[in-house]
Amino acid sequence: MHYGKKLEYKGEEALKEIEKLTAKADEVQNNLLREILIRNGETEYLRKYLRGSKDVSDFKRCVPVSTYKNIYPYIQRIAISGEDSSLISGHPITEMLCSSGTSAGEPKLMPSIAEDLDRRTFLYNLIMPIMNQHVHVHGLNFTYRYICGLDEGKAMYFYFVKAEMSTPSGLPTRTVLTSYYKSKHFKCRTRDPYNDFTSPDPAILCNDSNQSMYCQLLAGLIHRHQVLRLGAVFASALLRAISFLERNWFQLCNDIRSGRLDLTITDPGCRSSTLSLLTSPNPTLADEIEEICSRPSWKGILCQLWPRAKYIEAVVTGSMAQYIPSLEYYSAGKLPLVGTMYASSECYFGVNLKPLSNPADVSFTLLPNMCYFEFLPLGGENGTLLSMEFNEEEEVPNDKLVDLGHVRVGHYYELVVTTFAGLNRYRIGDVLQVTGFYNRAPQFRFICRRNVVLSIDNDKTNEEDLHKSVTIAKNLLEPYSALLVEYTSYADTSTVPGHYVLYWEIQIVDSPALPLDHQKVLEECCIAVEEQLDYVYRRCRSHDKSVGPLEIRVVEPGTFETLMDLLVSQGGSINQYKTPRCIKSNNAALMLLDSHVKDSFFSPRDPKWIP
Repeated sequence: MHYGKKLEYKGEEALKEIEKLTAKADEVQNNLLREILIRNGETEYLRKYLRGSKDVSDFKRCVPVSTYKNIYPYIQRIAISGEDSSLISGHPITEMLCSSGTSAGEPKLMPSIAEDLDRRTFLYNLIMPIMNQHVHVHGLNFTYRYICGLDEGKAMYFYFVKAEMSTPSGLPTRTVLTSYYKSKHFKCRTRDPYNDFTSPDPAILCNDSNQSMYCQLLAGLIHRHQVLRLGAVFASALLRAISFLERNWFQLCNDIRSGRLDLTITDPGCRSSTLSLLTSPNPTLADEIEEICSRPSWKGILCQLWPRAKYIEAVVTGSMAQYIPSLEYYSAGKLPLVGTMYASSECYFGVNLKPLSNPADVSFTLLPNMCYFEFLPLGGENGTLLSMEFNEEEEVPNDKLVDLGHVRVGHYYELVVTTFAGLNRYRIGDVLQVTGFYNRAPQFRFICRRNVVLSIDNDKTNEEDLHKSVTIAKNLLEPYSALLVEYTSYADTSTVPGHYVLYWEIQIVDSPALPLDHQKVLEECCIAVEEQLDYVYRRCRSHDKSVGPLEIRVVEPGTFETLMDLLVSQGGSINQYKTPRCIKSNNAALMLLDSHVKDSFFSPRDPKWIP
């Protein structure tokens, strides 16, 4: 079986490999865990529990379930002090990957070894053979119509890198996607007609996101009649591209019309690679694009600009589901929304074998050669989901975990993984529901991240962090004898970029010592909340510009009592009622809150963020 060697399966061979792996999922998993123990059994972490044993049963009996709190000291010793990788892994750790999760306000660092890139590449190589089974392209030549595959056109995908840093010991720290795009697996890939991107590699690899976006959009427009599929990693990124196009289409058309690139594009790689596409003036193409972009409504704009496109590929599950209505608007509901894979910074997990499923019905098949999977049950005997809270202090009995072959259809679990890079029985924090099996491999629907209440892009804000931030900000009201009575929140994605909204009910409890300047004080409260939110949120706001300024909407007195009445009338218990700290999918609750808004205030500046 294959654990880490480079796997270049393509086409029919890739599909056969999926069948082979899933048909013997239990055997693959057992062999993989044995291999991990052979390689990592002498690490300091595992020796503490196994005392040199490489036995699978000893591992399951003696090695505890872990969270980031447990591995953080080892990460610090390797990343900060420069100690050897053998603390946690039998292979050299080549980089630290920044997770979207945080610990004490800082991004979590996940260890990665060289062969992890082989596993990620293996999974990427499965995507197009799967898609080609489900999507057919109708072509036309001079004599007849014909059906061809996705290798007969281009993919307009918006991919971006983030600036990377180094730990004090010299290890690169970067996102998992930046790691892949900067690796030889991506930069030195052999030509593949199924992955013929419109974007030049230097534009993808440009650290300036505005220049990168401009050049990638320009390339996509130049190739508009060859594009068969559109996408980005996350739905939010594709919507940012559309918003960027709304602001810049006139200049993009000028570049195409004149055959010259705008002088604001100064990055050498972006400039040279994009100029190679602007070989001559093309006023006909520019006029086509201008006519489409000048229309009063942009409903269906994606189908109009890229008429041969067959689907949109992006993550639209979990918190990204909030962007589905916007994507359906811009595609006029004509392009299926496809989520192809399930992955994280910690590990890549599986693929979607029915990619044209409705986003609400998407299930991912776990590939048993990616890592060793275990599952923490989150429900009762009838499968009902009991708890979404994630407590890092909670000790999970080892015998509570279920292996891959023994999960039950309809039941909910939290994913737990063991990897070659040094994560051992590590809680990922994802809530999954088993929907069935493909051969002997389970299929799961992604439900959500545990504890996350707000998310726009890569940010993941949990209830505890939100409460701490609001608690500090509300102190600014005290000199004015003002009291924050109650609050809730909402991730508003009706604009691009989306932003956090806090609904505050404020009561004046005494004659204020100082006159309350609402705008000044509430704007200060907005930025105070943002300054206390975590590193990833502040990066998204200040550097990536993928999240807009936080907004506080002040509501009339008594609003939250009315909200309680509404939620109780919808089936809640007045005895157990707690104000929801986030309103996610209750349109009636949002309409009620917005109907009682007296005033709204936005952060006047970006929060501080230091790379």
